[in-house]
Amino acid sequence: MGLYIYCIISQVVNTLKGVSSRKYGQAGYPKTYGKDALWIPSYFVSSIGGAPLEVLKQYIQNQEKPP
Repeated sequence: MGLYIYCIISQVVNTLKGVSSRKYGQAGYPKTYGKDALWIPSYFVSSIGGAPLEVLKQYIQNQEKPP
C-alpha cells in the first residue's frame, strides 16, 4: 500500500478500521467477547526505517501464530 506524505496516519487507520469492521459484520461474523465494537479506539504506528521489503516479509512470516 503506497501512502503519500500528506496522508494523516490517524485518518488512514480510522478508515481501515471502519471498512474492515463493516466487512466483518456484513460477512456475518460476531463481535468477540460480547463487545459493542470490533476495534478499540487506539492504534500503534511505527516506521520501518527503509528496511528492504524482503526483510520485512521474512520478519512477518517468522512471527509466532496465536494459539
